[in-house]
Amino acid sequence: MQELVNYISKSFNISPNGLDDILQDFHLVVLQKGDYFVKAGLPCNKLGFVKSGLVRLFLEVEDKEVTQWISTSGYFITDLSSFVFQTPSRWNMQALTQSEIFVIDRTAYYNMLKKFPAWTEIDRLLIAKCFTMLEERIFSHLYMTAEERYNHLFGLHPELFNLVPLQYLASMLGMTPETLSRLRRKQL
Repeated sequence: MQELVNYISKSFNISPNGLDDILQDFHLVVLQKGDYFVKAGLPCNKLGFVKSGLVRLFLEVEDKEVTQWISTSGYFITDLSSFVFQTPSRWNMQALTQSEIFVIDRTAYYNMLKKFPAWTEIDRLLIAKCFTMLEERIFSHLYMTAEERYNHLFGLHPELFNLVPLQYLASMLGMTPETLSRLRRKQL
């Protein structure tokens, strides 16, 4: 749980007692490769913090899968719209490797607002971070070339290029697998 403690302590101004209150509602879930954290079409009733492993967020469109993101350790995962509004999830979230995830269920998450007043600020900042990441993704797809998107992702998460099938990375970067292969060869 130290990874979650470090993230919360670094990101939010929380007293040690407040941190204990938060942590008591998280539990560790281990997903095996191929297991789902969330399945599209079902409500997402949990928020997870990836301790270790890789989790792919994707949706199925006609006869292909579109990868939205691959979450590594140190990131929160959920279908935010489904979690907040209790609508069916758009996204599948599937472990690409064995993954350890600290999970809090939706009821416990919202009960934090009642028993821990500072949780409102944490909730606001978590949603703001999600929104900021989304803005960055949109910006990269609108204003960066394929090569710039590749270089940006490689700069942030070089480990993904050795652990994740290229078709998932290509989809996430908004390019064909052939384009991604060409860019990789160019960088070598």
